[in-house]
Amino acid sequence: MADLIKFVQDEFVAKKEFPEFSAGDTITVYYEIKEGNKTRTQFFRGVVIQRRGSGSTETFTIRKMSGTVGVERIFPVNLPALQKVEINKKGSVRRARIFYFRELTGKKARIKEKRG
Repeated sequence: MADLIKFVQDEFVAKKEFPEFSAGDTITVYYEIKEGNKTRTQFFRGVVIQRRGSGSTETFTIRKMSGTVGVERIFPVNLPALQKVEINKKGSVRRARIFYFRELTGKKARIKEKRG
């Protein structure tokens, strides 16, 4: 049964090509917003906290600071409104899910940039 579900998802869900990114990277996600009968593009720039799931059900969580308030947003990889993903910085972290990043403030909340 699981094989059948995977087959249907692979065949009928349109795969979008995004650059490879992981937890700790700073990325900008451009997505469409519909307001009435108009559409506009908005972006969300922040640090990737986690990637979870696989295939068409994969999601990633981005965290940014808006003033002094932390804002997190979860994006499905196959969201039709997603236009593009840009990688701003490659971060060097030791974990796949950096939830400890939520409690850090000030200089401790910086992520070392990956070299090379």
